[in-house]
Amino acid sequence: MARQRHGRREFFGLSGAAVAGAVTAPWIGAQPVAAAAVDADADLVVFNAKVYTVDARLPRAEAFAVKAGRFVAVGTTADIKGLIGKNTQQFDARQMTVVPGFTDCHNHAGGDTLLYEVLVGNPFEVEFVTINSIIDKLRVKARQTPPGTWVEGFFFDDTKVKDQRELNRKDLDEVSLEHPVVVRHRGGHTSYYNSKALEMAGVNKSTPNPAGGTFDRDATGELSGRVTDRARNVFNRIGSRVTFNPQQIEQRERDGLAHISKQFVRYGLTTVHHEGGDLAALQQVRARGDLHHRVSYESSGKVLDGMIAAGIMTGFGDDWIRLGATSEHTVDGSFSERTMALSQPYPGIQPAYKGNITETQDDLNAWIEKVHRAGIQVNCHANGDVAIDMFLTAVERAQRLFPRQNARPKITHCTLITEDLVRRIKALDAIPAMFTTYAYYNSDKFVFYGEDLMKRSMAYRTFLDAGVHAAAGSDFSPGPFAPLMGMQGMVTRRGWDGKTWGANQRITVDEALIVNTMNGAYASFEENVKGSITAGKLADFVVLADDPHTVDPEKIKDIQIVRTVVGGTAAYQA
Repeated sequence: MARQRHGRREFFGLSGAAVAGAVTAPWIGAQPVAAAAVDADADLVVFNAKVYTVDARLPRAEAFAVKAGRFVAVGTTADIKGLIGKNTQQFDARQMTVVPGFTDCHNHAGGDTLLYEVLVGNPFEVEFVTINSIIDKLRVKARQTPPGTWVEGFFFDDTKVKDQRELNRKDLDEVSLEHPVVVRHRGGHTSYYNSKALEMAGVNKSTPNPAGGTFDRDATGELSGRVTDRARNVFNRIGSRVTFNPQQIEQRERDGLAHISKQFVRYGLTTVHHEGGDLAALQQVRARGDLHHRVSYESSGKVLDGMIAAGIMTGFGDDWIRLGATSEHTVDGSFSERTMALSQPYPGIQPAYKGNITETQDDLNAWIEKVHRAGIQVNCHANGDVAIDMFLTAVERAQRLFPRQNARPKITHCTLITEDLVRRIKALDAIPAMFTTYAYYNSDKFVFYGEDLMKRSMAYRTFLDAGVHAAAGSDFSPGPFAPLMGMQGMVTRRGWDGKTWGANQRITVDEALIVNTMNGAYASFEENVKGSITAGKLADFVVLADDPHTVDPEKIKDIQIVRTVVGGTAAYQA
């Protein structure tokens, strides 16, 4: 037993006192406080509210009470007011709407980029920029940067450009011919390079495309500067980058996490699945009181290897930070950047192109089997129908070799489906964590796929009808993480440009709430402690200025978040 505890300490990389602090809080899955156990005054009573509980046993309520960070009673205002004592905090909601806290099941929670890097696009809203504005921002950075050192821009979106054209190599040559320059698409699978970067990497118009990526050409056959997926690896070996000492790196990580935590609760998120990141920094931010949301930490690399070596399975942790699925293991390309792997060619593209597969089936089989045998929830990035099929094939194989009940394999994105894929997903109780805000924010990219494919994309209606626990995964930074923007897109399938795509996949407001709350909890095995306003569950909830059920569906995203409460404590107030 002592040896096992030591292995866990090594994994967390903490002092003995820090380890104790990390694991002595109530664990996820602990026996919840029963409603009947209220033997003292409530800490908080919310009354005179329109409460949508997302609990089928009591879908609507007027009031609830909170004690020790959990809901202890839910019901009418008259009933719940009986739990008010002299020290009870009271909140008269004045008929505002209250819903469970929202969960984002896929988020690259990198706040350090927001704080410290050059942002050439808007991370949170639909906003058009000019290519000249991008050049100007990067020129400022270049003037502050030694020659030969990378100049980088982030959050570019190729369909949010007033010039109505792609960024290209010649544009970035205007930034500098002495620095390697790169602009990273917010989708995460394509980047744009200047001539200096291409030259330093030894890439020219005769360079063949590597497996799983492309060096794009313009109409004349010259390099355009756009590089996709695994072809970008060649740039990792060239140029210098600004370096920081370990203390500076840790400080940037902590400050970035604290910053983005404030943003999450501002938009009503109370639980976020983090795609990796610095686990020690996350715990330090929590210790200093700057972690405002709950975290399902999704591991990869050394952290995942450490979990496997130490015998640590999905679920280890507490109500604030717990180890969830793996970080997304990438199988194919991007939806927004048009590189995801399709079984048919992309419409209107010549020569015929079906996207990028970034993993062989044999390698995927081996990785999933290793993780599955370790008792860790597998999670793969699979956008196109080809990649989803590969993922399901690997999971089905792992289950035959080592059967595990209730494994809940997670499919990040799971964008383009077929009837057979839905059947197999249901049979495995796999969790599709699909794009949320894309239906509104990225509607201008749907034309590249066409209506026939969009009828089978981000298929919330199809999955819910099949009894699949479809969950919400914003994929920030590729997409904004605002849950209400996501709900509006799910309900209307209409984008910022007024165009509707795949209307057959619309769902109701109640269903969108389930996707963003209870199904999110189910995705991380936490449906017994969060996801609904139910006695015994964690008191995470959001107060909305208006009711998404009754407002114009095109205005759901504009509803004000009045208050976000985590564990009975206000984490954000407007």
